[in-house]
Amino acid sequence: MSAVEKSGNVAGVERLPSKPRSTAISDELRRITETLIAVCPQEAIVTFSYEGRLEVHIDVRNLEHVTLVEAILPTLGAGMFSNIQRGISPPHPFFHRVSADVEA
Repeated sequence: MSAVEKSGNVAGVERLPSKPRSTAISDELRRITETLIAVCPQEAIVTFSYEGRLEVHIDVRNLEHVTLVEAILPTLGAGMFSNIQRGISPPHPFFHRVSADVEA
């Protein structure tokens, strides 16, 4: 058995120790998404964007659902959602969008 076979090195290159990847951010976004999906209308589409601050976008079909989402957001997560605004949904022309800043 050669030294390469014993050490597990190939052509003298050592493997870097692998660190377990942190998924804290993904886990938090998943938790927020699950919370929103549980209280929003069934056909609602929940997405996030980040440009200096984290925003959530909730796209719904009916204007009545916009009012519902606007009423529910401030009550979730101990005030986690602020600066709630409504608008159009660029990728979905027949949807309405409710956006809010996420403060975790």
